[in-house]
Amino acid sequence: MKNIKLYLLVFLSVTFLSCRSSVPGMADTSPPSHKAWNELLKANVSADGKVNYKGFIKDKAKLETYLKSISENAPDRKTWSKDEQLAYWINAYNAFTVKLITDNYPVKSIKDLGPKLKIPMIKDVWHYKFFKIAGQESSLDEIEHSILRKEFEEPRIHFAVNCASISCPPLLNEAFEAKTIDEQLDKVAKNFINSSRNKITPDAIQISSIFSWFKGDFTKKGSLTEFLNKYSKVKIKPNAKISYLDYDWNLNE
Repeated sequence: MKNIKLYLLVFLSVTFLSCRSSVPGMADTSPPSHKAWNELLKANVSADGKVNYKGFIKDKAKLETYLKSISENAPDRKTWSKDEQLAYWINAYNAFTVKLITDNYPVKSIKDLGPKLKIPMIKDVWHYKFFKIAGQESSLDEIEHSILRKEFEEPRIHFAVNCASISCPPLLNEAFEAKTIDEQLDKVAKNFINSSRNKITPDAIQISSIFSWFKGDFTKKGSLTEFLNKYSKVKIKPNAKISYLDYDWNLNE
């Protein structure tokens, strides 16, 4: 029991320190073109979000060129619009996730990757600093929690960022763009909530664990049921029974 408490303390400490860190911005930058990322997604991701990682490997030079433009052109928070910043960070998260998988392919699950912590049998891939933004080593956790969730307070980002797993909201097969991002976020929210990853009836809902893990993000302006009803084709009753489904971390290919 003593050892379990110690391992838990180490894990929570790593998480806490990561949440305190922040991916930097830059001055005097312009939003990079997401055209190459859009072309890669069109070529290697199906309409339902199945990813052809072998195709991305063949197109690795193009992916690396795009990631270089992302790394060297972090948002200037004073001059970029919020939509330009939001599109940048979502595309960065998804593109670096694809890089992580392709660099280690074949792999059964993203959770098999990343350095081992001091906690036996646990690998923390989301805190793994395997890329740079504005010259600073960065991680997927920093993009998601220190930037996207902290700076934008936009719950729909949970349907836009993709963790390379079957139970994740599908990877959209087009790049997010500032001029269309609100429509794109609505699209991924509707697609995910009405997909087979959730089982929704008026009286009872079995929904993704995402809605449990990040419940606070979805309930800032009302109940979870009220949020779901904005996008669900089936209208859920206020007193509907809520349960959460197990998460399938197998690769989304």
